[in-house]
Amino acid sequence: MSCVFCQNYTISSYGHGDLVSNESLAEMMLSLQNQHGCHNVNLVTPTHYVPNILEAIYLAAQKGLELPIVYNCGGYESVDTLKILDGVIDIYMPDFKYNSFELGKRYSKVLDYPTRAKEALLEMDRQVGGLKTDHKNIAYKGVLIRHLMLPGGLKDTKGVLEFIKEELSSDVLVNLMDQYYPSHKAFEYKEIAKRLDGKEYKQAYTYGKSLGLRLI
Repeated sequence: MSCVFCQNYTISSYGHGDLVSNESLAEMMLSLQNQHGCHNVNLVTPTHYVPNILEAIYLAAQKGLELPIVYNCGGYESVDTLKILDGVIDIYMPDFKYNSFELGKRYSKVLDYPTRAKEALLEMDRQVGGLKTDHKNIAYKGVLIRHLMLPGGLKDTKGVLEFIKEELSSDVLVNLMDQYYPSHKAFEYKEIAKRLDGKEYKQAYTYGKSLGLRLI
């Protein structure tokens, strides 16, 4: 995708970052577990590196990697790819950006975002179900869906929440986010060239609670 409001645009659009071998990635995973005491390995926007990630996880597992693997993605995923990951990924953390085809086209330059995202969410839910936590309230398996509410996006947000309620496990966790701010190319779009209205967010949050969603 090419989200016009991407807050990580230096990485997503301008290619900033370092080349890493599969073997080095495996060592990074082990370091997170053994040296840093992390609760999981969080793979951000990983889809185009799935073959490399699978090999790295395999290599790390041979050396004792036991941390949950988090698939942190934009929601625009291939079900075929997700099926390959069945049994490998412990926690799916997708965005569910839009319920509207028009918004997906306008702001992320993809024509079929809602269709692909809903298919992906259903597959993720099939694999791992709702979010599960241990006695310390640390997540170890399941689905956590993020939705960044956009200015003027109350209607679309309600559609997102309704799909989650109607189609996914009741214990899926939903993070309704209010931290939108204009970034990257958002200033070229008058309607989102501003911060989110707090009252509008409160309405969306109240609506999500009224649906009975597990909402944060």
